[in-house]
Amino acid sequence: MEIHQLQILRELGELGSVKAVAETLQVTPSAVSQQLAQLQKSVDTALTRKEGRSLVLTDAGQVLADAAASVVSAMADARDAIGAYRNSRTGTVTVSGFHSAGQALFAPLLRILAGPDSPDVRLSDEDVAQQEFPGLTARYDLVLAHRLDHSPPWPEGKVSVLPLAHEPLDVAMSVNHPLAARAALTPHDVIDAAWVTSRSGYSPADVLSAVGAVASRPVQVVHRINDYSTVAGLVSTGSVIGLLPRYTARPVLNPGIVLRPLRGVSSRRRIDILARPENLKRVSVALACRALEQAMAELAG
Repeated sequence: MEIHQLQILRELGELGSVKAVAETLQVTPSAVSQQLAQLQKSVDTALTRKEGRSLVLTDAGQVLADAAASVVSAMADARDAIGAYRNSRTGTVTVSGFHSAGQALFAPLLRILAGPDSPDVRLSDEDVAQQEFPGLTARYDLVLAHRLDHSPPWPEGKVSVLPLAHEPLDVAMSVNHPLAARAALTPHDVIDAAWVTSRSGYSPADVLSAVGAVASRPVQVVHRINDYSTVAGLVSTGSVIGLLPRYTARPVLNPGIVLRPLRGVSSRRRIDILARPENLKRVSVALACRALEQAMAELAG
């Protein structure tokens, strides 16, 4: 029993003939008859009968046609409701971000969307391995995700990808560190230093593995810390150096830390917005995307 079949049955009761129904719905009479036959197969009571050369409703058919009017009206209400939901500027938008993105972007996002005609944004932090980011789009409207340039791309057949930034991971060190005087560093410059880096499977650890490969020596990792604010605190003591993202680490930096570009290895990561395609059709979600783009542009600038 399909909604369009019920609509045809309803129109037959109102208009009194297959020809009139076909003209009203702008289809052929045979198409009307076919749909009525399909509807008849779904119930065990006769819905129509011949009256001369005309096809009219039985009592059971009239009962179903009356019910169909309510169904068609409810469907129209449902379409109006989903249209209002998709076109609302003030609808609720759920956003997840990995830790450094949350530290850098969540507060600016709320400031940008602080007006009365803005989305109701709900924020969460989710710092997961790269392959787990696409799955978060089942729980959140927008997912801030990151991956290194050389890592596998996002599964674009399953999620939509909106590029947000192409961010370098820089060598972070105390202003008093001997390497701080250099404008840029290579793997050979830093291979003998003591390091704080992330746990395996996250961007800083992956870049540091490449540093060791280029220098043909293992890197001396002293601490394994994923939180960038903790990394910044350890780096500022001068006992270790680390890798911090150039833009999104700004909220945790202090005057005792300097960042230096790392040459000779791929050390950039892509920050992207991942979303289910249907979510991006909502006006409130599109507004949140533009606000994130604005916040990142201000941060990078």
